[in-house]
Amino acid sequence: MRAGFRDSEHLVRLALLFGVGVLLFLGARAVLVPADFGELGHFRTGALDDNRRRPVVHAGRAACAECHDTAAALAGGAHAKVGCEACHGALAAHAADPDAAAPPELEAKGLCVRCHGFNPARPASHPQVDPEAHAEGASCTDCHEAHSPAA
Repeated sequence: MRAGFRDSEHLVRLALLFGVGVLLFLGARAVLVPADFGELGHFRTGALDDNRRRPVVHAGRAACAECHDTAAALAGGAHAKVGCEACHGALAAHAADPDAAAPPELEAKGLCVRCHGFNPARPASHPQVDPEAHAEGASCTDCHEAHSPAA
C-alpha cells in the first residue's frame, strides 16, 4: 500500500503551494478591492460620488448659442447634429467667463480629417476624402465653411 503513495510528499507540497496561492489571492483581493464594490452589481457605489465631484468641463450647445449666432448655419447643414464642443473642445470655463478663458485656436486641416479622412471602417455614405489628394496641402476652410461645409 505504501508503494502507491511513495511520491505523496510531492502532492502535499503541491497542495500547500496551491493553498498559499489562494491565501495570497484572497489577501490581495481584500486589500485592493474597495469595500463598496458590488453593491450596485459589478460596480462600486462610491464611483457615483467620485464622478459628481469632478468639475463640469462641457458647456453644451445651448450655452454657446447664448453668445454665438451659429445656430442658423448649423440648422440645415451637414453638421446640424454635431455639438460645438466636438470640434472646439470643452468650453465650460469659456461659457462661464468668456474674457478669462478663450477657446483654443483651431487648425482646420487636422480637425476635419478626424472625421472626414478616408477610413474604410466608416460607412460609405459618410463624406470622406484623402486630404493630400483632395486639398493639395490647403486648409479645409480655404474652400469650405466649417459650420456649413457644403456651402
